[in-house]
Amino acid sequence: MSLSVTDPAGAEHVSVIIVGAGQAGLSVSWYLDRADVDHLVVESDTPLHEWSDTRWDNFTLVTPNWHCRLPGYPYDGPDPDGFMTRDEVVAWLNTWVQSFEPPVRTHTRVTRVAQSASGGFEVTLCPNESGTRSAEATETLTCDEVVIATGGYPLPITPDWADRVDPAVHQIHSEQYRNAEQLPDGAVLVVGSGQSGAQIAEDLHLAGRQVHLAVGNAPRVARTYRGRDCMTWLADMGLYDIPVRQYPGGAAAREKTNHYVTGRDGGRDIDLRAFALEGMRLYGTLVDGAGRTLHFAPTLSAALDSADAVYNSICRDIDAHIARNRLDAPPPTRYQPVWVPSEDPTELDLADAGVTSIIWAIGYRPDYRWIEASAFDGSGRPMQTRGRTLVPGLSFIGLPWMHTWGSGRFLGIDADSRHVAESIIDRHHGSGALRLATGG
Repeated sequence: MSLSVTDPAGAEHVSVIIVGAGQAGLSVSWYLDRADVDHLVVESDTPLHEWSDTRWDNFTLVTPNWHCRLPGYPYDGPDPDGFMTRDEVVAWLNTWVQSFEPPVRTHTRVTRVAQSASGGFEVTLCPNESGTRSAEATETLTCDEVVIATGGYPLPITPDWADRVDPAVHQIHSEQYRNAEQLPDGAVLVVGSGQSGAQIAEDLHLAGRQVHLAVGNAPRVARTYRGRDCMTWLADMGLYDIPVRQYPGGAAAREKTNHYVTGRDGGRDIDLRAFALEGMRLYGTLVDGAGRTLHFAPTLSAALDSADAVYNSICRDIDAHIARNRLDAPPPTRYQPVWVPSEDPTELDLADAGVTSIIWAIGYRPDYRWIEASAFDGSGRPMQTRGRTLVPGLSFIGLPWMHTWGSGRFLGIDADSRHVAESIIDRHHGSGALRLATGG
């Protein structure tokens, strides 16, 4: 992505440093720019690069296009109920960023954030290019506020025992997957059935590959129900706006896996049982392996039943909403299984099955070791409320379930970034400055 950006080079002190130039960090920048708060966005690569660099070729959004709302820039294209492809998302974001030219320092890593003895923070920067990571290449800036916008959790997870698998088997993480052609000929094992795993399994299946899928505990949801997209119904019902502390299950909701569904080809359900009828091989949770033999927990039947139960439960909630509001809609339905496993397989011989590749789609973990502040729980996750921590001046943005189910998605980024920016602006310019700057 080619962007025209500015950089206040040579500044030893800047009021606010935002770490990460994804859509969340840039949204905070948009508000700070409108309120004339000097700031710098530091990005290890280029702005928004993950959209083109870590999504597969046939990627589409799973949320309807009308969910796409960034500061001053709601989706206004011709297909609000459709699902943008990866390249369409990149083009949409590119136009937004070029409209306000944020102050971004590209190809620069933040290697340390530490509280300063005199107040504020010291932020150490290092060029993110080979051969330039010497101590002489580093630079330290001071700032009053730091906003961490490095995404959900940056480190891809693979199991500790993955290196014990037969080295002839090609292994990649889901963020490295682009298309079926990049993989060696042969069958593919996809591990994980969250949004990425289920959609990658579908992509390979449609490409004609023999797919083996290790199914986890991810729930699923209907693409459309009673005449509308399910996510449109859920938005009307207010589910994306409920603060996490008020959500059923409370803060534990932050650990839930998102429902699998797809926006591909105009949007449809992902039904793993239907894939099994078409030849996909399903297993329960992958627990360990070595050489050419992998072992699975006997959880497949329960996982499929649980995902279907959530699917039907969401349909019932929509039914209740329709009845409560006396809405005109087609009659209710329920999903009925189209295939049931005869047994829960517990072992796979990779060579016998012709599996030449494994794609790990089991998520990410946090890595905030470069932040020297008491702002993290025992698992290394930020302790924050609507992005603000108990460390004065330290904020986060873009985390899944940071405030609501909409956080971490296009739907919730504007509200979250405005809240974080407003607290910064009020401290710098006085209460009400943001409303004056934006006309809100």
